[in-house]
Amino acid sequence: MIKKILVSQPKPTSEKSPYYDIANRFGVELVFRPFIKVEGMAAREFRTQKVSILDYTAVVFTSRHAIDHFFTLAKEMRVTIPEDMKYFCVTETIALYIQKYVQYRKRKVFFGTTGKVDDLIPTMVKHKTEKYLVPMSDVHNDAIANLLDSKKLIHKEVVMYKTVSNDFTEEEVKNFDYDMLIFFSPSGIESLTKNFPDFNQGEIAIGTFGPATAKAVADAGLRLDLQAPTEKYPSMTGALQHYLLMNED
Repeated sequence: MIKKILVSQPKPTSEKSPYYDIANRFGVELVFRPFIKVEGMAAREFRTQKVSILDYTAVVFTSRHAIDHFFTLAKEMRVTIPEDMKYFCVTETIALYIQKYVQYRKRKVFFGTTGKVDDLIPTMVKHKTEKYLVPMSDVHNDAIANLLDSKKLIHKEVVMYKTVSNDFTEEEVKNFDYDMLIFFSPSGIESLTKNFPDFNQGEIAIGTFGPATAKAVADAGLRLDLQAPTEKYPSMTGALQHYLLMNED
């Protein structure tokens, strides 16, 4: 029976998070503990990619991490971002975050609604003369590059931050007594096997979000008990609620 679930994400900032509804409805304890963390890249390391920020007229941001590390690197390298630089963000929340670093002007900040780059493409195509720079983590695939290529947009993907294992303390390892683990990236599975080299899954259920994370579970020789998204349950919380409902005593 599942009573304690580790969710490998930061704790939700809103009390209205569906995770809290799940905890109340099923009487389960939810522990939020990321298995991975994001670290910035040093300027000297960034320079090895031989990319000049000022060669580009627009930046595509897929996360707040990307914004933080883009502006931090620019400052470290004493690069002054031009006033007319345009910003394309996958959500309005990410777009508004830019205010932390530059004055927000609607004429130079564009955003999508779905959180996917696909949603930004029509707007980017309208600005097809721009040269797009896409800050990324060292853990990424070619999906964005292929998408922009297909629209014949001028672009360059560049690594500006790293995804690394968020190592567990001795006490955390000793008290690792969960009935279910939920992961959102292949890096989380790598962190699990690094922190717990002798991990024996046994009755512990594993849930994943996204096909790449599900594949990482299989590649690690582990059993996958819950996979999201599905057509019926597009969110992890929806899929988790259904799973707990099906596994109630």
